[in-house]
Amino acid sequence: MNAAGAIDCDVHPNVPNIQALVPYLDPYWQEMVDVRGMETFENRSFPLRAPINARPEWQDEKGRAAESVDRMRTELLDRWGASIAICNCLYGIQMINDENMAAAFARAVNDWLAAEWLAKEPRLRGSIVVPVQNPELAVDEIERLAGDKRFVQVLVLVMGELPLGKSFHWPIYRAAERHGLPICVHLGSAYRHPVTASGWPTYHVEDYVAQGQAFQAQIASLISHGVFQKFPKLKVVLAESGVTWLPTFLWRFTKGWRGLRIEVPWVDRSPIEILRESIRLTLQPFDAPADPAQVARVLDHLGSDDLLLYSSDYPHWQFEGDDLIPSGFPESLQRKIMIDNPLATYPRLGGST
Repeated sequence: MNAAGAIDCDVHPNVPNIQALVPYLDPYWQEMVDVRGMETFENRSFPLRAPINARPEWQDEKGRAAESVDRMRTELLDRWGASIAICNCLYGIQMINDENMAAAFARAVNDWLAAEWLAKEPRLRGSIVVPVQNPELAVDEIERLAGDKRFVQVLVLVMGELPLGKSFHWPIYRAAERHGLPICVHLGSAYRHPVTASGWPTYHVEDYVAQGQAFQAQIASLISHGVFQKFPKLKVVLAESGVTWLPTFLWRFTKGWRGLRIEVPWVDRSPIEILRESIRLTLQPFDAPADPAQVARVLDHLGSDDLLLYSSDYPHWQFEGDDLIPSGFPESLQRKIMIDNPLATYPRLGGST
């Protein structure tokens, strides 16, 4: 499949090791890496040997992937012809208990991304990693990078310490809205709480699949707390959330809202309407049957052509061969997903293609 001109809304540069970040830390934190014995610290979103971590042809002899801009250029950008790819660097900043350390490493990750990836490949854009543990420090990082138009959104994980709708997070949303930066809520956890509603799982497959619960909870939180009434220009992008669970969740959420809306009077229209206006989802992993007719039925249930954003989820193994978009998507919708919807979602991409 040719994706010439497409905007890939979810790719993952991997920090090879903590030593790669040390030059981007200030002297105090460089010393702390040594004093605290952090030289071999690693934090990866997927177990290195898990098959879904990376397609086999994208792994080196140690099973690592996406650790150089040259490989991403060859394996992703040149192969499919995307005009822009948005980099979501997942490095476990949200797991750090020390707020000041979290801020220091968020800054280092962002500066590493800018110097080692964005500066070397003009088709790449970045997401601002923020220390959500402290909204004041998170806003400082947004303000520091807001002038760099290569950064196009703010990145948080779907599971942290608090639901994302709570006013604790509102300073982050205020700063993001002011600078035209969507909030990307990406699959992942700070592991402050179990990843299932019933306690801690045993296996990685449980963890990975159960995170769908978190996306549902965060949609309910953001809408119920009136985030989109408070920040009407804010867009939220759900990345690696899956798609097919959304219609049934929205039907149940909207039914509940109709019976309980007295307690949330600021929610002035149905959750379905609010979501279709303010929330978007990346395409991969597309969790639907292979039958094109069933895929078409899922798309019909979504009720809007504006919701989905093209993504490869590179280097994760989410599709086979060159099937970037699953069978069952009409050609007219493919154009919207690959180009029009991303341009409408990310103000900073306007005119970039």
